Amino acid sequence: MLACKRAFTAVVFSFLLAACGNESPPDPNQRPAGFADPLFPTDHTIVDRSVNQAPNPERNAYFGDLHVHTTYSFDAYAFGTLATPYDAYRFARGESIKHPAGYDMQLKEPLDFYGVTDHAMFMGVAPVAADTSSDFSRYPFTEVLHDLNAPDNMDRWSLPRRTGSFAGLIAGLVPGIASGEIDPEETLTITRRAWADTINAADMYNDPGRFTTFVAYEYTTSSDDRGNLHRNVVFKSSDRVPEVPFSRMHSNNPEDLWNWMDTLRDAGVESMAIPHNSNGSNGQMFKLVDFSGAPIDEEYAMQRMRNEPLVEITQIKGTSETHPALSTTDEWANFELMEFRVATNLASQPEGSYVRDALRRGLTLEAQGITNPYAFGVIGSSDTHTAAAQNDESNFSSKLGVLSADAQLRGSVPFSVIDGLIFKTAAPNVMTEVDGETFLGGAGPTYGASGLAAVWAEENTREAIYAAFRRKETFATSGPRMRLRFFAGYGFPDDLMDMSDGVARAYATGVTMGADLSPEQSNPETKGAPRFAIWAQADADSAPLQRLQIIKGWIDTTGDTHEAVFDVACAGGVQVDAAGGRCPDNGASVDLSDCSMRANTGDAELRALWSDPNFNASERAFYYARVLENPTCRWSTWDAIRAGTEPRSDLAATLQERAWSSPIQYIPQAGAGG
Repeated sequence: MLACKRAFTAVVFSFLLAACGNESPPDPNQRPAGFADPLFPTDHTIVDRSVNQAPNPERNAYFGDLHVHTTYSFDAYAFGTLATPYDAYRFARGESIKHPAGYDMQLKEPLDFYGVTDHAMFMGVAPVAADTSSDFSRYPFTEVLHDLNAPDNMDRWSLPRRTGSFAGLIAGLVPGIASGEIDPEETLTITRRAWADTINAADMYNDPGRFTTFVAYEYTTSSDDRGNLHRNVVFKSSDRVPEVPFSRMHSNNPEDLWNWMDTLRDAGVESMAIPHNSNGSNGQMFKLVDFSGAPIDEEYAMQRMRNEPLVEITQIKGTSETHPALSTTDEWANFELMEFRVATNLASQPEGSYVRDALRRGLTLEAQGITNPYAFGVIGSSDTHTAAAQNDESNFSSKLGVLSADAQLRGSVPFSVIDGLIFKTAAPNVMTEVDGETFLGGAGPTYGASGLAAVWAEENTREAIYAAFRRKETFATSGPRMRLRFFAGYGFPDDLMDMSDGVARAYATGVTMGADLSPEQSNPETKGAPRFAIWAQADADSAPLQRLQIIKGWIDTTGDTHEAVFDVACAGGVQVDAAGGRCPDNGASVDLSDCSMRANTGDAELRALWSDPNFNASERAFYYARVLENPTCRWSTWDAIRAGTEPRSDLAATLQERAWSSPIQYIPQAGAGG
């Protein structure tokens, strides 16, 4: 069957794969062949690549973003984004770039790695369609884009035109190509040029030892009920990548994407796909059946894990860890929920849409005798559509460019009476009344200033960081640069956490986040439950840490799955309450008049050596770590304070920033007793 699935026709294969060009990385000073101004910027500089630091065998934490859109994405262009992949990498390295509304965007601290992921579907087409000097702009459906981002059109009153512009582009392009009115080669030529430029930008700014870039793009598809099935595809290197990225125009079935990736891998081109916004998938992302509706089988499960070892657990459009309806005993399950199907106001079904639920579903499938397709690791990223990572609550401009350029357009501050009437007339379906005032409604106000991808790797290079992705030694944060270590093993000594070489010992005698743990790996002289070693370090520029937790999921002998949340370390050295299993309230609070933290409590570091009190050696289980900061102001509260208004009452005023590790999978020995 696998051979059949990979058997593309010659026409389709040539169209999708084209050729694995770039036998050697492109010269940073050389424009891609046939790429004409003004799409290729000329105001860039070549970075210094002279640093070559020795690898660290105990590995360093590196932070980045693998979900970034620039002007080459049709929706980002419609939002007013003119920033290029070059601008995106300059931003990630610490420089300021312009928001579409004209103000500066700059990180407090540079990132370690970055990947531009423009939509493969019609990549680069929108700027060409908008340029009235281009041949492509002759088509009538491009008129809505003509000069859309001219300086005199970059204000809030262009919103009605903008919200329909990229929809109009797609509505004209797709049937035009299908009918033969538009030669697909015309759009493919534009996409090849934009893709070549994207590759060139990544290679130009890749700076081994100091800053890593990844050649990447977004595969954007959905189910028939508008459930989100988007993935970001990340290539290990730029030495040999396809001429044209696989897109929804080739197939809307993610399994066809995996076939394409497998074919590339057979040709020596390594990549992985990272699903995102499962929270908006309406249960479609982590189903128990394949795209056709047939039960998941071994071939599907192996192919999915081969191509999708990671998932994005948090980003601007909400956090996908879990949901209160799925995790009724988890008091922190309601964190930054975005409960709509992506790009709609339709509710998204929780079942099959969240990561913890998927981890449990994987145990169920495994119990049926097939490979677990959901034994993935986790990262965070932003999904910014302005080229600039968005993860600072105090300085959040959301992802929609001109459409979210100020607090009113983000839905955190009420409109004036006159503006409210105008917007109600122009867009009645996205306005809402709260406490007698008019706000922007819909999904936008539920967006969050999140998140970051993080890895433990020996050095800051493509090879080392990609290897960390593959072994799933990854963690996610909601924005702050918390560092989180997580190990499991049977031979950890009682004083491991105090040893100067504790990390080295944990690597030598245990397994790390993302790995499997089985009784065969235990010390023969050690009996009982494995021990888990957890370290968490606060971001010095954020709030102190409040509690360190382990989340466990398991399947019992009847086939039922369960979950539990354990507090394992509390701020101030306070002991976990034995009866409730929780850290006592540490009194941390926030002054909502200025967002200052009232209580001077919380730790710069939390750590624990923990054993599961309910461990059963015969039960298949997973464990992952979660660390929570003290409460701080949500971005919407910061907006309200700056505007001199009360925080919107139907939005959370504060939040607890957090980080999540990839799970460790406990795999019992066949016939093990409990």
